[in-house]
Amino acid sequence: MTDVLIAGSGPTGLTLACDLAQRGIAVRVIDRRTEPHRESRGKGLLPGSLEIFQELGVLETLAATGSGSVVLRKYFDGEHINDTPTAAGLLIGQWQIEEALRDRLAELGVRVEYGAELAAITQNEAGVRAELADGTVIGARYLAGCDGGRSTTRKLLGIPFEGSGEEEPAMVLGDVGAPGLSRDVWHQWFTSEGSGILLCPMPGTDSFQLQASPERDEQGEPLPPSLESFQRLFDRHARVPGIRLTDPTWISAWRVNVRMATRIREGRVFLAGDAAHVQPIAGGLGMNTGIQDAAALGRTLAAALTGPAGEEVLDRYQQERLPVAAEVLADTAERYERVRAAVRTPGQGTEVGMERA
Repeated sequence: MTDVLIAGSGPTGLTLACDLAQRGIAVRVIDRRTEPHRESRGKGLLPGSLEIFQELGVLETLAATGSGSVVLRKYFDGEHINDTPTAAGLLIGQWQIEEALRDRLAELGVRVEYGAELAAITQNEAGVRAELADGTVIGARYLAGCDGGRSTTRKLLGIPFEGSGEEEPAMVLGDVGAPGLSRDVWHQWFTSEGSGILLCPMPGTDSFQLQASPERDEQGEPLPPSLESFQRLFDRHARVPGIRLTDPTWISAWRVNVRMATRIREGRVFLAGDAAHVQPIAGGLGMNTGIQDAAALGRTLAAALTGPAGEEVLDRYQQERLPVAAEVLADTAERYERVRAAVRTPGQGTEVGMERA
């Protein structure tokens, strides 16, 4: 029996695993993926996350790859308006964060077990019994569900995920090449209609993360994202001849969801990160909040495993993090609406979402 079984090897799960392993606590990490991804996804680390990664011994690696500042170049209806320097943390792709955490975890003697999908959970006063889809059973004293917004852990526990969401995608995203486009700035093209396309150069790569308003068909319905659609959106908004987008390594769509689990502890099972809450992307708080969840859960589990495991110790995590999640949901929803309104004004861009109201 291991001390802690972690479902999910994103930034939240890996942060928790490194924290516990560094404390000498036995941990296993499972993931239903068959291998790591290489997608930029969440791309900004805020100061609180950097402090945690300093303690875990990965900050130096991340800082060597990422960028501590970025210039936002704003365009409006095809015209260059201004450049805005920002320095709020560290710009780096999510896959690079996960790679650094996996390497650190391996140094601590733990490797992610891929192709391991959680299928059933039972628990008693002594521990948790986790059954995988292939019939394997893993015993653990505690289980942490860090398995994303569609969390299998949360669903198996029957915990409601309350809030609201939109059916239509609000944005299409991808990692693409753009030979000939300057990599010195984060390009942000907006229009008077409120639509736009953004291309952010990802440090340590030759690619840009693309974010754009979805392309729509003649009936006004959003078209699925594709390289061809990305190119049409770029041509329409950027109006820069000769730039051809290439080599898509990630293509996705993002929908607005503002949801939170009604509880993040069920006996010896806990939820963290997107499994516990999902929120708009404005301000870049999603991944960072998950990392903070992991640090708090690490403290809770370490206290339970190394001292008297009273209910007050185990309750501490939910008491600390549920109010934080509720505040983040309200905050990011407000930031998102503020950005949507601001980009209709020439010279304003995503920096509006980084500022608290």
